[in-house]
Amino acid sequence: MATIYEVAKRANVSAMTVSRVINNHKSIRAETRDRVFKAIKELDYIPNSTARSLISKDSKLLGLIITDITNPFFTNISRGAEDKASEKGYQVVFSNSDENLEKESAYIRSVISRGIDGLLYAPTNDFSKSNVETLKKHNIPFVLVDREIEGIDEDLVIGDNKQSIYCLMDYLVKLGHSKIAFVSGPVSISNTREREKAYLNYIKENNLFHETSWSYFTSLTNINVDEFLQLFIHFSIPERPTAIIATNNFISIELIKGLNKHGFSVPENVSIVSFDDPSPLPLHKSLLTLIKQPAYDIGYLGMELLIQKIEGKECKKKKKIVLPTNLLIGESTTTAKDGNSNIKSG
Repeated sequence: MATIYEVAKRANVSAMTVSRVINNHKSIRAETRDRVFKAIKELDYIPNSTARSLISKDSKLLGLIITDITNPFFTNISRGAEDKASEKGYQVVFSNSDENLEKESAYIRSVISRGIDGLLYAPTNDFSKSNVETLKKHNIPFVLVDREIEGIDEDLVIGDNKQSIYCLMDYLVKLGHSKIAFVSGPVSISNTREREKAYLNYIKENNLFHETSWSYFTSLTNINVDEFLQLFIHFSIPERPTAIIATNNFISIELIKGLNKHGFSVPENVSIVSFDDPSPLPLHKSLLTLIKQPAYDIGYLGMELLIQKIEGKECKKKKKIVLPTNLLIGESTTTAKDGNSNIKSG
């Protein structure tokens, strides 16, 4: 494969001049430009990002860090982000942090070393603040998606967490449920806090019965709902929830598997609602009732905002774009039954 230096030698110019021609610099004479393009054609030279960036300082390379590539929500964010980047002539370097702050930090150092123009990313949790400081130190434009970082005011694209929880609660209450539990990821993640706050506010505003133990939090990398299920099973019937809000599908699946193991059937004994992807229930062909977030749009608009920042078109005030969500009715919910009747023997 030909190099920029071979093109420069054939055209009898410097490598810097070749880079100026590639980047359409106005100071290059027409005769010189013609010689360089002739050499490029003869050598079948493909300009690389480093050569283009010698003058423009623009690698046309963007970073994208998500927390869980196996989650269809983040897959769709990635699709939207890549589509927007491609429209604008950028390429995307994908990284998956696995909800691990150390991996996230390593990926951020890596993309900075590759000379990216900017970064779109879903932070692991509030401790990602240190990585934001690294980006700022190296003057790397960035935009957050899906999650905020406590104490950090930066550009952000996110689904409407309050609207989503209120929508789910309204739906469950209309089905006759007044005892509703909440199972989510760690409180160090902004979505968890926002959703639990909305859940508790709704309960207070509507005078619903509630037990403190009905709010339960688990790791997202090693989901364990056993403790919650033990509490659930040993609640006396008047205090046992008839519905559960799970804040992602993986949590929903673990809940359903555990409930089935203990003789509870979904939705006959317990209704479950979730977020993000209408996946079939384990051991069933039915779909979850859930809030579908506009994941593709989150990625697409996040990338659009990032490119605007890179190209100097953004306003100085930080933007927080909150997108509406939709309720999809599946078969994991039904009308409330007093006393969780017809529980199977475990």
